[in-house]
Amino acid sequence: MANGQWYPPEWPDRIRALSSGELTPATPRRAATVMLLRDSVTGPAVHMLRRRASMAFAGGAYAYPGGGVDPRDDDHLVRWAGPSLATWAERLGVDEPGAQAIVCAAVRETFEEAGVLLAGPTPSTVVGDTTGDDWEADREALVARDVSFAEFLDRRGLVLRSDLLAAWARWITPEFEPKRYDTFFFVAALPEGQRTRNASTEADRTVWIAPGEATAGYDKGDLLMMPPTIATLRQLSPYGSAAEALAAAPERDLTPVLAQARFEGGELVLSWPGHAEFTKHIPTGGSA
Repeated sequence: MANGQWYPPEWPDRIRALSSGELTPATPRRAATVMLLRDSVTGPAVHMLRRRASMAFAGGAYAYPGGGVDPRDDDHLVRWAGPSLATWAERLGVDEPGAQAIVCAAVRETFEEAGVLLAGPTPSTVVGDTTGDDWEADREALVARDVSFAEFLDRRGLVLRSDLLAAWARWITPEFEPKRYDTFFFVAALPEGQRTRNASTEADRTVWIAPGEATAGYDKGDLLMMPPTIATLRQLSPYGSAAEALAAAPERDLTPVLAQARFEGGELVLSWPGHAEFTKHIPTGGSA
Protein backbone atom coordinates (compact mmCIF):
# COMPACT_ATOMS: atom_id res chain seq x y z
CA MET A 1 0.00 0.00 0.00
CA ALA A 2 1.15 3.59 -0.64
CA ASN A 3 0.52 4.57 2.96
CA GLY A 4 -0.86 3.12 6.16
CA GLN A 5 -4.49 4.19 5.77
CA TRP A 6 -6.92 1.71 7.25
CA TYR A 7 -9.53 0.78 4.65
CA PRO A 8 -12.00 -2.09 5.25
CA PRO A 9 -12.81 -4.05 2.07
CA GLU A 10 -16.51 -4.22 2.95
CA TRP A 11 -16.98 -0.44 2.70
CA PRO A 12 -18.10 -0.30 -0.98
CA ASP A 13 -20.90 -2.81 -0.38
CA ARG A 14 -22.05 -0.98 2.73
CA ILE A 15 -21.98 2.35 0.91
CA ARG A 16 -24.12 0.89 -1.89
CA ALA A 17 -26.61 -0.38 0.69
CA LEU A 18 -26.70 3.04 2.36
CA SER A 19 -27.26 4.88 -0.94
CA SER A 20 -30.08 2.50 -1.92
CA GLY A 21 -31.85 2.85 1.42
CA GLU A 22 -31.16 -0.75 2.44
CA LEU A 23 -28.89 0.35 5.30
CA THR A 24 -30.07 2.59 8.13
CA PRO A 25 -27.18 4.54 9.71
CA ALA A 26 -26.46 3.66 13.33
CA THR A 27 -26.68 6.48 15.85
CA PRO A 28 -23.15 7.55 16.83
CA ARG A 29 -22.17 7.04 20.45
CA ARG A 30 -20.20 9.85 22.09
CA ALA A 31 -16.57 9.06 22.80
CA ALA A 32 -13.35 10.78 23.82
CA THR A 33 -9.68 10.19 23.09
CA VAL A 34 -6.58 11.91 24.43
CA MET A 35 -3.33 12.77 22.67
CA LEU A 36 -1.04 12.54 25.69
CA LEU A 37 2.19 14.52 25.14
CA ARG A 38 5.57 14.68 26.83
CA ASP A 39 8.59 16.78 25.93
CA SER A 40 12.01 15.50 24.90
CA VAL A 41 15.22 17.12 23.69
CA THR A 42 13.95 16.84 20.12
CA GLY A 43 10.41 18.08 20.78
CA PRO A 44 7.12 16.59 21.96
CA ALA A 45 6.24 12.91 21.69
CA VAL A 46 2.73 11.47 21.75
CA HIS A 47 1.64 8.27 23.50
CA MET A 48 0.08 5.76 21.09
CA LEU A 49 -1.12 2.19 21.36
CA ARG A 50 -1.41 -0.46 18.68
CA ARG A 51 -4.71 -2.29 18.57
CA ARG A 52 -4.39 -6.07 18.64
CA ALA A 53 -4.53 -7.64 15.19
CA SER A 54 -7.39 -9.84 16.42
CA MET A 55 -9.64 -6.82 17.04
CA ALA A 56 -12.66 -6.75 14.73
CA PHE A 57 -12.41 -2.97 14.32
CA ALA A 58 -9.13 -1.48 13.05
CA GLY A 59 -6.97 -4.41 14.17
CA GLY A 60 -3.27 -3.51 13.98
CA ALA A 61 -3.94 0.22 13.74
CA TYR A 62 -2.20 2.78 15.94
CA ALA A 63 -4.46 5.03 18.01
CA TYR A 64 -4.62 7.09 21.22
CA PRO A 65 -6.11 6.05 24.56
CA GLY A 66 -9.85 6.56 24.47
CA GLY A 67 -13.30 5.04 24.33
CA GLY A 68 -17.01 5.55 24.64
CA VAL A 69 -18.81 7.65 27.24
CA ASP A 70 -20.08 5.67 30.21
CA PRO A 71 -23.76 6.54 30.86
CA ARG A 72 -22.71 7.22 34.46
CA ASP A 73 -20.05 9.79 33.51
CA ASP A 74 -22.65 12.51 34.13
CA ASP A 75 -24.61 10.80 36.92
CA HIS A 76 -23.82 13.55 39.42
CA LEU A 77 -21.55 16.57 39.63
CA VAL A 78 -17.95 15.64 40.27
CA ARG A 79 -15.41 17.77 42.10
CA TRP A 80 -14.21 19.92 39.22
CA ALA A 81 -11.23 22.19 38.57
CA GLY A 82 -10.66 24.33 35.52
CA PRO A 83 -13.17 25.80 33.06
CA SER A 84 -16.79 25.58 34.16
CA LEU A 85 -19.21 23.07 32.70
CA ALA A 86 -20.89 25.95 30.90
CA THR A 87 -17.58 26.91 29.28
CA TRP A 88 -16.89 23.30 28.29
CA ALA A 89 -20.43 22.92 26.92
CA GLU A 90 -19.96 25.95 24.69
CA ARG A 91 -16.56 24.75 23.50
CA LEU A 92 -17.74 21.21 22.71
CA GLY A 93 -21.11 22.22 21.29
CA VAL A 94 -23.15 20.10 23.72
CA ASP A 95 -25.22 20.64 26.87
CA GLU A 96 -23.62 20.75 30.33
CA PRO A 97 -24.32 17.10 31.29
CA GLY A 98 -22.91 16.08 27.92
CA ALA A 99 -19.81 18.21 28.49
CA GLN A 100 -19.20 16.57 31.88
CA ALA A 101 -19.66 13.11 30.40
CA ILE A 102 -17.24 13.77 27.52
CA VAL A 103 -14.53 15.32 29.70
CA CYS A 104 -14.96 12.57 32.32
CA ALA A 105 -14.68 9.96 29.57
CA ALA A 106 -11.44 11.51 28.34
CA VAL A 107 -9.88 11.45 31.81
CA ARG A 108 -11.30 8.03 32.73
CA GLU A 109 -10.21 6.33 29.50
CA THR A 110 -6.69 7.76 29.81
CA PHE A 111 -6.45 6.22 33.26
CA GLU A 112 -8.01 2.93 32.15
CA GLU A 113 -5.81 2.46 29.07
CA ALA A 114 -2.59 4.29 29.93
CA GLY A 115 -2.55 4.44 33.74
CA VAL A 116 -2.35 8.25 33.71
CA LEU A 117 -4.80 10.21 35.86
CA LEU A 118 -5.57 13.90 35.30
CA ALA A 119 -6.87 14.55 38.81
CA GLY A 120 -5.51 15.67 42.15
CA PRO A 121 -6.35 16.21 45.83
CA THR A 122 -6.82 19.96 45.21
CA PRO A 123 -7.63 22.14 42.19
CA SER A 124 -3.93 22.97 41.79
CA THR A 125 -2.31 19.55 42.34
CA VAL A 126 -2.06 16.27 40.44
CA VAL A 127 -1.59 12.77 41.84
CA GLY A 128 1.87 11.25 41.48
CA ASP A 129 2.76 7.65 40.69
CA THR A 130 -0.39 5.60 40.00
CA THR A 131 1.22 2.19 39.51
CA GLY A 132 0.63 0.71 42.99
CA ASP A 133 -1.62 -2.28 43.69
CA ASP A 134 -4.36 -0.08 45.16
CA TRP A 135 -4.44 2.11 42.05
CA GLU A 136 -4.49 -0.96 39.84
CA ALA A 137 -7.47 -2.36 41.74
CA ASP A 138 -9.34 0.89 41.21
CA ARG A 139 -8.41 0.96 37.53
CA GLU A 140 -9.68 -2.59 37.03
CA ALA A 141 -12.93 -1.73 38.83
CA LEU A 142 -13.44 1.17 36.42
CA VAL A 143 -12.75 -1.04 33.41
CA ALA A 144 -15.24 -3.62 34.69
CA ARG A 145 -17.76 -0.79 35.34
CA ASP A 146 -18.05 -1.95 38.95
CA VAL A 147 -17.75 1.71 39.97
CA SER A 148 -18.45 4.90 38.08
CA PHE A 149 -15.73 7.47 37.54
CA ALA A 150 -17.57 9.90 39.83
CA GLU A 151 -17.64 7.28 42.59
CA PHE A 152 -13.94 6.61 42.10
CA LEU A 153 -13.08 10.31 42.41
CA ASP A 154 -15.30 10.71 45.48
CA ARG A 155 -13.79 7.70 47.22
CA ARG A 156 -10.27 8.97 46.54
CA GLY A 157 -11.14 12.56 47.45
CA LEU A 158 -9.92 13.77 44.08
CA VAL A 159 -10.70 16.77 41.91
CA LEU A 160 -10.96 16.27 38.14
CA ARG A 161 -8.44 18.63 36.51
CA SER A 162 -10.32 19.66 33.38
CA ASP A 163 -7.82 22.51 32.98
CA LEU A 164 -5.17 19.94 32.03
CA LEU A 165 -7.17 19.04 28.90
CA ALA A 166 -7.76 21.03 25.75
CA ALA A 167 -10.21 20.12 23.00
CA TRP A 168 -8.52 19.63 19.62
CA ALA A 169 -10.86 18.04 17.05
CA ARG A 170 -14.12 16.16 16.54
CA TRP A 171 -14.64 13.28 14.12
CA ILE A 172 -17.77 11.21 13.51
CA THR A 173 -17.59 7.64 12.21
CA PRO A 174 -18.98 7.39 8.64
CA GLU A 175 -22.67 6.57 8.26
CA PHE A 176 -21.90 3.29 6.52
CA GLU A 177 -19.99 1.84 9.50
CA PRO A 178 -21.95 -0.57 11.76
CA LYS A 179 -20.44 0.89 14.95
CA ARG A 180 -20.31 4.67 15.00
CA TYR A 181 -18.73 7.15 17.39
CA ASP A 182 -18.91 10.91 17.77
CA THR A 183 -15.37 11.32 19.06
CA PHE A 184 -13.85 14.37 20.72
CA PHE A 185 -10.04 14.56 20.53
CA PHE A 186 -8.16 16.25 23.38
CA VAL A 187 -4.54 17.11 24.08
CA ALA A 188 -2.90 16.88 27.51
CA ALA A 189 0.62 16.86 28.90
CA LEU A 190 1.87 13.87 30.93
CA PRO A 191 1.74 15.00 34.59
CA GLU A 192 5.05 15.14 36.43
CA GLY A 193 5.68 11.97 38.43
CA GLN A 194 3.33 9.80 36.37
CA ARG A 195 4.28 7.28 33.70
CA THR A 196 2.33 5.44 31.05
CA ARG A 197 1.95 1.71 30.73
CA ASN A 198 0.03 -0.63 28.46
CA ALA A 199 -3.02 -1.15 30.63
CA SER A 200 -5.41 -1.86 27.75
CA THR A 201 -6.54 -5.38 26.88
CA GLU A 202 -7.15 -4.09 23.33
CA ALA A 203 -3.50 -3.15 22.65
CA ASP A 204 -0.45 -5.31 22.08
CA ARG A 205 2.11 -2.50 22.38
CA THR A 206 2.48 1.17 23.25
CA VAL A 207 4.99 3.75 22.10
CA TRP A 208 6.06 7.32 22.72
CA ILE A 209 6.69 8.70 19.25
CA ALA A 210 7.27 12.13 17.71
CA PRO A 211 4.30 13.15 15.54
CA GLY A 212 6.64 13.66 12.58
CA GLU A 213 8.12 10.19 12.99
CA ALA A 214 4.65 8.66 13.21
CA THR A 215 3.43 10.44 10.09
CA ALA A 216 6.58 9.36 8.21
CA GLY A 217 5.90 5.75 9.22
CA TYR A 218 2.33 6.08 7.97
CA ASP A 219 3.46 7.62 4.67
CA LYS A 220 5.84 4.68 4.09
CA GLY A 221 3.10 2.17 4.89
CA ASP A 222 4.84 0.94 8.05
CA LEU A 223 2.24 2.22 10.54
CA LEU A 224 -1.46 1.56 10.03
CA MET A 225 -3.82 4.36 11.12
CA MET A 226 -7.37 5.56 10.65
CA PRO A 227 -7.92 9.02 9.08
CA PRO A 228 -8.59 10.90 12.36
CA THR A 229 -5.35 9.60 13.86
CA ILE A 230 -3.05 10.56 11.01
CA ALA A 231 -4.86 13.89 10.55
CA THR A 232 -4.38 14.90 14.19
CA LEU A 233 -0.74 13.75 14.13
CA ARG A 234 -0.08 16.01 11.15
CA GLN A 235 -1.72 18.88 13.02
CA LEU A 236 0.55 18.29 16.05
CA SER A 237 3.78 18.10 14.03
CA PRO A 238 4.54 21.87 13.85
CA TYR A 239 4.61 22.38 17.62
CA GLY A 240 7.91 22.41 19.50
CA SER A 241 6.53 21.46 22.91
CA ALA A 242 3.46 20.12 24.68
CA ALA A 243 2.81 23.61 26.05
CA GLU A 244 2.76 25.07 22.53
CA ALA A 245 0.20 22.51 21.39
CA LEU A 246 -2.00 23.13 24.44
CA ALA A 247 -1.79 26.88 23.91
CA ALA A 248 -2.92 26.48 20.29
CA ALA A 249 -5.89 24.23 21.10
CA PRO A 250 -8.47 26.95 21.96
CA GLU A 251 -8.29 28.24 18.37
CA ARG A 252 -8.92 24.81 16.87
CA ASP A 253 -12.13 24.35 14.87
CA LEU A 254 -14.33 21.63 16.39
CA THR A 255 -16.70 21.35 13.43
CA PRO A 256 -17.33 17.59 13.13
CA VAL A 257 -15.55 15.78 10.30
CA LEU A 258 -17.82 13.22 8.63
CA ALA A 259 -16.89 11.14 5.59
CA GLN A 260 -18.92 11.53 2.42
CA ALA A 261 -19.41 8.85 -0.24
CA ARG A 262 -20.85 9.10 -3.74
CA PHE A 263 -20.88 7.07 -6.94
CA GLU A 264 -19.61 8.76 -10.09
CA GLY A 265 -19.74 6.70 -13.28
CA GLY A 266 -17.74 3.58 -12.60
CA GLU A 267 -16.17 4.85 -9.37
CA LEU A 268 -16.99 5.13 -5.72
CA VAL A 269 -15.58 8.41 -4.41
CA LEU A 270 -14.92 8.47 -0.67
CA SER A 271 -13.83 11.73 0.95
CA TRP A 272 -13.42 13.49 4.28
CA PRO A 273 -14.20 17.24 4.00
CA GLY A 274 -11.12 19.34 4.67
CA HIS A 275 -8.78 16.34 4.41
CA ALA A 276 -8.06 15.76 0.72
CA GLU A 277 -5.32 13.21 1.37
CA PHE A 278 -7.90 10.61 2.38
CA THR A 279 -10.00 10.85 -0.81
CA LYS A 280 -10.30 7.46 -2.52
CA HIS A 281 -11.53 6.62 -6.02
CA ILE A 282 -12.57 2.96 -6.08
CA PRO A 283 -13.53 1.33 -9.41
CA THR A 284 -16.91 -0.40 -9.21
CA GLY A 285 -17.12 -1.81 -12.72
CA GLY A 286 -20.07 0.30 -13.77
CA SER A 287 -22.35 3.19 -12.82
CA ALA A 288 -24.25 3.23 -9.55
